[in-house]
Amino acid sequence: MVDTQNQKYARNIVVIGGGPAAWRFAKAFIEKDSGVSHLTVLNDEPYLPYDRVALEQIFIDPHRDLTLGDSNLWTSPHVTLVNGVSATAIDRKNRSVRATDGRSYSYDELVLATGSSAVKIPIPGSESAHVFRTIDGVKNVVSEMDRLSQKLGRTPKAIVVGGGLLGLEAAEGLKHLGGEPTILDVAPWLLSIEVDQGGGFAVNAAIREAGIEIETGAFISSINRDANGEVVSVSVADGMGDEAAIHNLPADIVMMAAGIRPNDQLARDAGLNVGERGGVVVTPNCQSEDPTIWAIGEVACILGRTWGLVAPANQMAEAVATNLTGGDESLTDFDIATKLKFSGLSVAGFGDRRGTTPGCLEIVYADPARGMYQKIVTTSDAKTLLGGVFVGDTDPYDSLKPLLGRELSAEPSAYLSASGGDGVPDTELPGDAILCSCNNVSFGAIRAAVANGDHDVNSIKKSTTAGTQCGNCVPMIQKTLNQTMAKMGLEVSNALCDHFEFSRAELFQAVHAVAELDDFYTVLERFGKGEEGCAICKPTVASILASTRKSYALDGGRGTLQDTNDRNLANMQKDGTYGVIPRIPGGEITPQKLAVIAEVAGDFGLYTKINGAQRIGMYGARLEQLPEIWKRLVEAGFESGQAYGKSLRNVKSCIGSAWCRFGMLDSVQMAIDTENRYKGLRSPHKFKMGVSGCNRECAEAQGKDVGVIATANGWNLYFAGNGGATPAHGRLFAKDLDQETAYTYIDRYLMYYIRTADKLQRTARWAEDLDEKFGDAIGHLREVIIDDKLGLCEQLDADMQYHIDHYEDEWAATLRDEKRLRRFRAFVNEPEANSAGDRMYVLERNQIRPATEAEIAAADADLGGEDAGEKVLIAGARLPVHAG
Repeated sequence: MVDTQNQKYARNIVVIGGGPAAWRFAKAFIEKDSGVSHLTVLNDEPYLPYDRVALEQIFIDPHRDLTLGDSNLWTSPHVTLVNGVSATAIDRKNRSVRATDGRSYSYDELVLATGSSAVKIPIPGSESAHVFRTIDGVKNVVSEMDRLSQKLGRTPKAIVVGGGLLGLEAAEGLKHLGGEPTILDVAPWLLSIEVDQGGGFAVNAAIREAGIEIETGAFISSINRDANGEVVSVSVADGMGDEAAIHNLPADIVMMAAGIRPNDQLARDAGLNVGERGGVVVTPNCQSEDPTIWAIGEVACILGRTWGLVAPANQMAEAVATNLTGGDESLTDFDIATKLKFSGLSVAGFGDRRGTTPGCLEIVYADPARGMYQKIVTTSDAKTLLGGVFVGDTDPYDSLKPLLGRELSAEPSAYLSASGGDGVPDTELPGDAILCSCNNVSFGAIRAAVANGDHDVNSIKKSTTAGTQCGNCVPMIQKTLNQTMAKMGLEVSNALCDHFEFSRAELFQAVHAVAELDDFYTVLERFGKGEEGCAICKPTVASILASTRKSYALDGGRGTLQDTNDRNLANMQKDGTYGVIPRIPGGEITPQKLAVIAEVAGDFGLYTKINGAQRIGMYGARLEQLPEIWKRLVEAGFESGQAYGKSLRNVKSCIGSAWCRFGMLDSVQMAIDTENRYKGLRSPHKFKMGVSGCNRECAEAQGKDVGVIATANGWNLYFAGNGGATPAHGRLFAKDLDQETAYTYIDRYLMYYIRTADKLQRTARWAEDLDEKFGDAIGHLREVIIDDKLGLCEQLDADMQYHIDHYEDEWAATLRDEKRLRRFRAFVNEPEANSAGDRMYVLERNQIRPATEAEIAAADADLGGEDAGEKVLIAGARLPVHAG
């Protein structure tokens, strides 16, 4: 039957496909068209076009509405949405499309938006595998997991094939459904397209820590079933050749997430040109060789390749809508930046992530104190930004991404929040820089919206469409809104985010007052709105809970919410290994304890370095080695130095009156007592202390968050100093104090800071805010801490005493609990296996260091000798220790 319903319109446009690209095209076309055209959208699913980016939410709530945009679009007289109907053939000669409903839809212009399908690897048993691509596909998995749980009476074992974004989302969904997931991927690290090697190893470790096992370099060869057709295991090879070793993993359900393939069969059958790897070949304006047929989204092969991201699909949809309404738009490049979050881990990247631009510089920071990986790529003069990768802490991404291809206003390291500063320099981003990639909205457009009266994020979303698709840019919208309103002289809201109307300080007080609130979702239900929270409120609530609830740091789901990477109780390095930094209070250590560190470092082949915190760091430990290393350290009397958390880092001291002829008081004992008093105290940001034995200031106490300097009459106390990229001199708070009084003031100062500081705010920046609010930060602090002007002192004292009374070393607590130790297994099915992989090291100054990418490439090319450097295998040779 021929479709004749739209003959009253001057032009009929048929869209094949009902995914996000089709929705975006329909929306844009209706907005641009003068009303003389009619759209017919053939959608093979029974739902209104929905957001596939949010598909993993169906694992949590199978009834979740993922509909894109305003559903009133589909009630327009100019649009006919035909659900549950697939196109079967394109008749180019007669300009019509045959469909499964028996009709033939005539067209003047045809838009192919058929998207892509999940790849099913052609192996024995693949028909038993599920895929992660549609709402119904995910609902089938939810039903199957429920069936398996009831049938088996135990946790179903789930295998996810593919370690890209879809694979990680599938694994997290299976874990939420009560499964025990294992990800198999052929690459050495997960998210191999999105991140480089250093970032990839950081991802590997974080995903394992979240309770999801992974096997890399793993090639699935079959899905094995019993006589009843039930999946019982998968066979996995460690390579592709005949010599590859094969082992079996128990499995009850298998999901394929090993990539996507363009749905281009209709185009092939119609004789349209397709790319070497699939996709309808189109010109930069998205037009195929047939001038009446266009292609957008994942089915389009444009600029030489297909694109599987939201932003390129939106750009194509907008371009075709423009070209079909009298305009002329061609595409020259796409924004392929990505920002992801799953299992509590944030990952982001943009531009030249692997540093392939000739002559480029890579500024890499694998922070040994905070456990994160950050990298930016610049031109050879370190001025122009070319790209970046962020794992664990993605805060710099929002401000750096709009600067892609532009000159930086500061040294590159200043833009890495891991480098010791407070993040990206607070410079105004150019008006033409893109804030929202999904909808191509500039910073200038956001500022204009604010100037026109949009004074909250929701209003800006409605007027500009920014932040209405993936939502990753919402924190930057909030920041730009606040900056613009402040410049206009308007009062700025202190709301934490869209989910909490409280400021951080107000939320702290609310949570502090209700003892039964012990996880993010109970806090959200009590004081917030919405169901999931966001990248702003989740780590903020985690920080508040860590400061007020003294329990194991990783219990109750708090570990996955932490903004810093506490999750492995160790510091992630650039090669995916970990640093181990035991606490050395005041920098004082006995020869016997030095010998223990030397023996441990020697036995495990670790690089050793005395760091700026007067502690000894050991680097290069694998995940599964951490418990054994810490067992030996704890038995020798060491505790965790907590260099991985936003907490007290160290108390630095000089040798004081015990040895120094200038020393006024015993600064070493004071430093030891101070560190033991405040160790483990979680706060909005890290904080450091220093104790000097005289005014020569060898411990640099005035550059610390808390500084104590000996005088002839006692101790002088300094607050709000800071080193790093934005130094601040400590301010004198009180003079000639005895130790007890000094501690009383420090107790109250720290607890007041924890109560009132903003998220991720160091004490120096907090004091600057107090200056602005009260005229003089130190004067205000004296009124609060000494005069008790706010009536808080009793509560501040009690809060600190509660911390001191309930302190527990995190590694000692871990070693006592077998369940907690499981997170440190390399592979859940092979507890004794290791994650050494193919890491390469070279000797430098008689110690190991990770090989550079150039050294690895040279070794891979088998150049040998001086060109390749020396490959070092870590054998754990014992370092001789002599006793005299």
